Amino acid sequence: MMSKFLKVWVCAFLMLPLVAFAQEGRWQEGTHYEKMSTPLPTGNPEKIEVTEVFWYGCPHCYDFKPLIEEWEKNAADDVEFILLPAALGSSWETHARAFYTTQALGVLDETHSPMFDALARDRKPLNTPERIADYLADYGVDKEKFIKTFDSFGVNAKMQQAQSKVRAARITGVPTMVVNGKYKVSASMAGNHENMIEVIDYLVEKERSAN
Repeated sequence: MMSKFLKVWVCAFLMLPLVAFAQEGRWQEGTHYEKMSTPLPTGNPEKIEVTEVFWYGCPHCYDFKPLIEEWEKNAADDVEFILLPAALGSSWETHARAFYTTQALGVLDETHSPMFDALARDRKPLNTPERIADYLADYGVDKEKFIKTFDSFGVNAKMQQAQSKVRAARITGVPTMVVNGKYKVSASMAGNHENMIEVIDYLVEKERSAN
């Protein structure tokens, strides 16, 4: 006679395809996410790359930030999370440069949240490298180094690479998530920010199964 434990295990095993089928039915390509006609190159073929395209001044990105940060904290080892600042306007370009400048100076972890607080929450007029440098000085950033690095070759190269990806992916709003260079997800497609996280998980698993 089959033991109670074995019965439970067999039932759970038989349910797995049904769960997968239910997720497949819930998240539909063309409705909740978009498959890009031309995939973007990814940095590490050994990882499933999940990229957030954002702008520091975007209130929706600000609201999404705690959700995606919690998701990143619990992401599997085969997943790599990347931040990609968009430059869809002149002020956006200034803030994208600030992102790559702080990254080049090795202080991105210390300045990322303060930049969001200043621009998306407090609406501070940080629209020049000098004003941003003054603001970030309170977070240990050297003003002269910041301004010097802001228009450096390295930052220019990062900006060109980033914006070529944004254009290639035909991204017109943020936050937008790109999964492994193949799929785009936004709140307007998924329904809300919480659904975005679920769709990301679904697409990560889809890529994992494909590999």
